[in-house]
Amino acid sequence: MNKNIKLVPLSDADRKPSELSPAVSFCVEDAKKAIAYHQTFPGYSQTPLANLSCLASELGVNGIYVKDESYRFGLNAFKGLGGSYCIGRYIADRLAVDISELSYEKITSEETRKQLGDLTFVTATDGNHGRGIAWTAHILGQKAVVFMPKGSAQERLENIRALGAEASITEFNYDQTVAYAAECEKKYGWVLVQDTAWDGYETIPGWIMQGYTTMAYEAVQQLGAVKPTHTFLQAGVGSMAGALAGFFADYYGKDDMPVITVVEPTSADCIYRTAKTNDGTLHTVDGSMNTIMAGLACGVPCTIGWDLLSRYASNFAAIPDCIAAEGMRILGNPLGTDARVISGESGASTFGFAMELLRNKACEALKKQLKIDNNSCLLFFSTEGDTDRENYRNIVWDGKYPNSPEI
Repeated sequence: MNKNIKLVPLSDADRKPSELSPAVSFCVEDAKKAIAYHQTFPGYSQTPLANLSCLASELGVNGIYVKDESYRFGLNAFKGLGGSYCIGRYIADRLAVDISELSYEKITSEETRKQLGDLTFVTATDGNHGRGIAWTAHILGQKAVVFMPKGSAQERLENIRALGAEASITEFNYDQTVAYAAECEKKYGWVLVQDTAWDGYETIPGWIMQGYTTMAYEAVQQLGAVKPTHTFLQAGVGSMAGALAGFFADYYGKDDMPVITVVEPTSADCIYRTAKTNDGTLHTVDGSMNTIMAGLACGVPCTIGWDLLSRYASNFAAIPDCIAAEGMRILGNPLGTDARVISGESGASTFGFAMELLRNKACEALKKQLKIDNNSCLLFFSTEGDTDRENYRNIVWDGKYPNSPEI
């Protein structure tokens, strides 16, 4: 299997951040609003932050921490954070109130229901975001329509349908499916709640991204006095990575924040290409983008996400599928007293990348480029569990990678 890793640094001297004026911000105060809102929802609890101290000792670093989002709202992924918060912000906007004045109980009250009437939220997804939208619409008593790209897992489709959403798999790739969902919004008067932004569509994606900061705020509270030196963030369109980069820049200060490395599949490396070219414009990937990392198989960067990453991320990497699979296996088979983390293909991508750097002597130069040494404390976000259990077993048990160009 090909283990070639592509990596490009982006120094402060080389940065060419966009001139975008974001519709929303990602400071600590905004994260506090998001977490306060999420805490009103039934089933909310802090997801675990696994301290893999035995692994850290084995690999010669000071600390390894993994935020396990498989426990989030019973959805086996973090995406419910963005879906619930963007719908909350949309409803707050409709009611002309601040999100701090809304709670789950108020939104589901008879009085609010009469004010709002029936709403239909539409989105495109590889699975996790759509499930988060379907779950939010279901518990808030509204409707959801979800479109999935060609090749999406049947299990993920059924999980969305089980929440009462109208869901189907299209004949398009991810980016084409997003465009189709946007067309349906205009045609039927629905509300598009998409987790990527483009020129003219940035407010709702910005709200989704703000929702993601809940897990970052939880993580820094759980870390306490421990300060990560390095944070690894996976990217599809770059929404989650951008939101968390913005949060960490505000929480720690731009000059004292962790070194941020963004990781993508080699077959869907639009953020990497944009960073490598570094000409102030977005660069895309076309075609089917086959990869086991379904949640990261996106070819068009999010405008807001790239704006934040262009300011705060230090390294951009693209990895083959076998690296993500390596991360899945190591997380699922811990050393000593370390906690076991069940992480899906996208969720384990960053962890697999770091493990390759720490375990493979051929990657020593890359390790030095990222300035990882025995004082380093590494933070990861496992954004999904085994949301496609059949595929998880194929990879972890049998070493089979369906839809991968490497096999």
